Amino acid sequence: MIGIKIRKLAYCLMHPQCWQALRIGVAPSIEHRNVLSKIDCDFILDVGGNRGQFSLICRLVKPAIPIVAFEPIPTEAEIFRKVLSGKNVQLHQTALGENAGEAEIHLSRSADSSSLLPIGEMQRKLFRDTDEIGTLKVPVKRLDDFKSEWEKHSRILLKIDVQGFELSVLKGATETLSNCAYVYVECSETELYVGQALYRDVAGFLEQRGFKLQSRDNETMVDGKLIQADYLFIRI
Repeated sequence: MIGIKIRKLAYCLMHPQCWQALRIGVAPSIEHRNVLSKIDCDFILDVGGNRGQFSLICRLVKPAIPIVAFEPIPTEAEIFRKVLSGKNVQLHQTALGENAGEAEIHLSRSADSSSLLPIGEMQRKLFRDTDEIGTLKVPVKRLDDFKSEWEKHSRILLKIDVQGFELSVLKGATETLSNCAYVYVECSETELYVGQALYRDVAGFLEQRGFKLQSRDNETMVDGKLIQADYLFIRI
């Protein structure tokens, strides 16, 4: 953990585009650079934008590609806007799911571990500062509700990092998936959030819609057991 923080700090110091973000405590998610450098996309959807860490590394690796992001927590969305204002990035302050409406988000002490699902015992045990500190009602929409914003693009990268709610997001994105060439999704191999879909569920859903697994990256291992990772799927 300390090693990645040092690498992120070094990367930020070498890239002036990061200095403004660094001043407010945000660093790009440099662990995704290799994946981003290998794909040929014409649009990026950042679902679970948090404070803009992923969108920021996208902006550095693929400076000309438009980005639309989604983040439901108001405090995190405000920081996101400060980090990426005026950089061909649009943010929608909403959660995404299978059905539109309103839901209660479980706020974690570590904001990027917040979820529309209750935080499970295993999550709290394995990851520090992820205990629940409250709840907040947030709007929920379907990704397909926004399709008009990217329907002219055919090689979209859809990134999803929503703490166990990935399958619900995908079920609300069946039309959008037809425009996607890549789906890059964080999945768990064991239940960290109550009632969450696991990797096998997400993979099965995507395989039925013409995607295959390309790579598994950024693995989290505990006692030799894979807990979660980022999975890149490509359209066949």
